[in-house]
Amino acid sequence: MDQPPVAPSERRHSRFTRRIALTVIALALLYVTVAYLALPRYWTDRDAGRVLPVSSMLTETPQGIFGDPINVGLVGTRAEVLAAMAAAGWRPADPITLRSSLEIGLSVALDRPYADAPISTLIFDGRRQDLAFEKPDGVSPDKRHHVRFWQIEQEAGETLLWLGSASFDSGVGISHDTGEITHHIGPDVDAERDLVMADLASVCAIASKVIVEGRGETQDARNGGGDLYRTDGFAIVATLQSAGSTKNCSPPAE
Repeated sequence: MDQPPVAPSERRHSRFTRRIALTVIALALLYVTVAYLALPRYWTDRDAGRVLPVSSMLTETPQGIFGDPINVGLVGTRAEVLAAMAAAGWRPADPITLRSSLEIGLSVALDRPYADAPISTLIFDGRRQDLAFEKPDGVSPDKRHHVRFWQIEQEAGETLLWLGSASFDSGVGISHDTGEITHHIGPDVDAERDLVMADLASVCAIASKVIVEGRGETQDARNGGGDLYRTDGFAIVATLQSAGSTKNCSPPAE
């Protein structure tokens, strides 16, 4: 049976709909190319001449852009770090998977809890973080305290050293450097360093602590998302109480 002829207005509408769809697809591809490929490559090439030794106490994004400063440290076994952070009310972050990425997106959009939401990758000493913890600030994971830790190689027989970067996610937005969707951090990273130490001291997890040189004092540094932060430039390193120990159960003097 012959099909009825298509009216000219219907053909025009169909062509217009296809043009709109192709335009949306083209713009989406352009955004992904610029935000996730071109701009990260620009920042990587711009900083290609800079060397990032451990002594610099700065992290990097996977694209090679300087990230958050190292401002905390713990001395203890992996089990002691996990136990101390749990006792202090910090939850380990879920690994980044398709499922966890979708879940955090829905949690932010619907303003619902996700206490173990994944934390983006930063690089220090040539590798991604070994441990990551977070502490909610409100219901949605768009605002949260978080800290990443890297295990630093020590000589055989020595207690493990974990250097970390603590900061506050103040909301979800667009990276100032690349246009990627990301969390923005609050500017006072020293306050987040002090919060980690105060929470650990409140549950008697700290045996002693020392202040060491960090990235250096700054008032206008930027992290991998282009967010301004300020710091006095020091890191606080705490030696954890041995498992089962109850001595020195008060906040130690700095």
